[in-house]
Amino acid sequence: MHSETPIVDAVIRSRKAVRVFLPDTVSRGAIVDILDVARSAPSNSNTQPWHVHVLSGSVKQRLSAALARAHMDDNHPPLQHFPDPLPVACQPRQEEFGARYYGALGIDKTDTAARSRASGRNFDFFGAPVGMIFTIDACLKKYSWLDYGLFLQTVMIAARARGLDTCAQVSFARYHGVIADHLELAPGHDVVCGMSLGYADESSMINRLAIPRESVDRFARFAGFDEHA
Repeated sequence: MHSETPIVDAVIRSRKAVRVFLPDTVSRGAIVDILDVARSAPSNSNTQPWHVHVLSGSVKQRLSAALARAHMDDNHPPLQHFPDPLPVACQPRQEEFGARYYGALGIDKTDTAARSRASGRNFDFFGAPVGMIFTIDACLKKYSWLDYGLFLQTVMIAARARGLDTCAQVSFARYHGVIADHLELAPGHDVVCGMSLGYADESSMINRLAIPRESVDRFARFAGFDEHA
């Protein structure tokens, strides 16, 4: 048995949600390479349910401006991406994240205006030079959404392996109509999420934010292994 730590472990552990990017450009070729790796992600019966819209330059700027206006107008229904209430195991983790994130930004929990402005930065892709919008045929079931998650994770790992950083952003799903108009999405396709891609500004405190993960013994159960002791 090899005792060396696999290289991919270091890549996965170094991946983080980056929310302040440098303006340095990312070539189209680099993104094609990332997506070429990500297409190897598994999917149920090889259905490959992903569709990716890669945006840069003026196209990204126009979409960001439209989304910023929609966010300011606040006329869209809230995005219900969690049940209310959250499962008891998940709620304290969400609350701890909020405390750490908004605390790093110097935003009080009760300051809804400041929290809204912070959320609005999503739609500028946090200043990243590349933005991606991921869509799926709305008729597909939760198992295809599982496939999509595997694809998204593979995109982020492939990017990190190339020295690039990402942030997956569910906030875009709230403004499906705005995005559909600007990108001329196929009928019946839903926005899964957005993603910012570029180089992290390592001087930003928010990018150095430590987000804890539960230990394996807190979420995994093992059975039958004692039989082989």
